[in-house]
Amino acid sequence: MTVDFELRRSPKMRVASIDYKGPWRENHLQPQFRELVKWAKKNKVRTGAWIFRERGEKHHQACLVVKGSPHSKGKVKIRMIPAGWVAAVTFDPEVVSPRVVYHGLSDWTRWRKKDKTIKGVGTTREVYSGDPWSDKKAWSRATVEFVVRK
Repeated sequence: MTVDFELRRSPKMRVASIDYKGPWRENHLQPQFRELVKWAKKNKVRTGAWIFRERGEKHHQACLVVKGSPHSKGKVKIRMIPAGWVAAVTFDPEVVSPRVVYHGLSDWTRWRKKDKTIKGVGTTREVYSGDPWSDKKAWSRATVEFVVRK
């Protein structure tokens, strides 16, 4: 499997999200995603990609891309993730360690800042085409994105 970094445009996305505040753990967002899936089924909302967003050191979001225009309810908030530039890499976590990908992408963006291709790096996110805990295809095509400013 080839692992290559790319600078690309990310489309705007309407997402249903649940925030999690606390220290990072391996499966800390799994209950939030279960709650989002339950909400989507109950409200008959079609969903798309699964997104883990890191908003700060101890602030994370579980997001499901939603179709249509559902409304927020309880913990579930409907948000728009604006279109923008991202530094991205798609890889298989069973073949390449996520640590290597994160460190490599961090170094790659640092060099892009030095050569003035980008101005800065914002939040990070992981994007999956489906449930990464039960869908092997979604897990094997993990995408890590760093939001960047050009």
